[in-house]
Amino acid sequence: MTLARSRLVDLDVTRYYHCISRCVRRAFLCGEGFEHRKAWIEDRLERLAGSFAISVCGFAVMDNHLHVLVRLDPDRAAGWSDEEVVRRWIGVYPPPLDLDDPKTVQMWVDHQAADAAKVAEYRRRLTELGWFMKALKEPLARWANKEDDCKGTFWESRYKSIAILDDEALLAACAYIDLNPVAAGIAATPETSHHTSVRQRVQHARAKGKLRQLKAAASGNAAARRAASRVEQSHWLCPVEDRRNEMVPAMGDRIRRERRGRRQAGMHKAREGMLENFSLGNYLLLVDYTSRLCRQGKARVSGDLANIFDRLGTSAEFWGTRLKELFARSRLFGNFFATDRERLRDLAARRGNHHLDNVVSMPAAVG
Repeated sequence: MTLARSRLVDLDVTRYYHCISRCVRRAFLCGEGFEHRKAWIEDRLERLAGSFAISVCGFAVMDNHLHVLVRLDPDRAAGWSDEEVVRRWIGVYPPPLDLDDPKTVQMWVDHQAADAAKVAEYRRRLTELGWFMKALKEPLARWANKEDDCKGTFWESRYKSIAILDDEALLAACAYIDLNPVAAGIAATPETSHHTSVRQRVQHARAKGKLRQLKAAASGNAAARRAASRVEQSHWLCPVEDRRNEMVPAMGDRIRRERRGRRQAGMHKAREGMLENFSLGNYLLLVDYTSRLCRQGKARVSGDLANIFDRLGTSAEFWGTRLKELFARSRLFGNFFATDRERLRDLAARRGNHHLDNVVSMPAAVG
């Protein structure tokens, strides 16, 4: 049964959601000569991440569908000035004026910011998942139709959202998304998977000359973890490691806009990441292991990996079973993803439901 989006997206349950959108009739509208549209989507995601109070944690743009993992951060929007709200909104939907003329733009912003009701509406929209997905998909549909000289629907009308309910499910969703091209046979390794978040992260670390530190961070080297964390802070994707209580050097235009008026001596608090004490190096190690499971059906569990599974409260066996089940499905059914049976049961009880549909089966030994 189709549920109202208000029942599916609930900040009291989780801030993390895995969204899936398919091209109409599952046609390869971003493949077979139209691969450049994947770059359009990637560029649009980066723009939206810099405007919305929503963090992009992962993505994969495939030939006929799109995966995006997001975190809703409404508290950020509450701290924006009225002018910043308007400027963020026009970054999403530019008005019909000369945006290269600062004076013209400032007059337009001042006029909009004077309307309290309009500012409140913009602020609300910039926190909502529905508006984020609309702002992502709608422009691409227009550009593609213009390119094809046609009219009509590009995307299926409704996107699917899956609420991510625990840390292991969050990492499994990230890995599943990043490894979509590998599982589909399009790419041989995660780092060669074009138009994915894992490739973005690796390419950014390589450009900064920090790949060696990422590998050392996976083994628990504290200095390497700090260096890897600083690399993540300067990238538009949500950091994997959550070090928000640490002070880091201010880097990048987006961060300066985000922290305007609240930085001191070139330092500010680190951006919120996904998981505490789990580095980008740890994540890349986990993704590499999982990719080998996809390609070869088995992979060696190193000491570092065993430590990762211990911290997650799981095992290589359970991890592999879940990911293999996800990749074996042509479509994901269910609107919740939990690896903890009790978490799912408690949520169902709170909602007055007999049960909630999980995207993977729950082994009897779990929970």
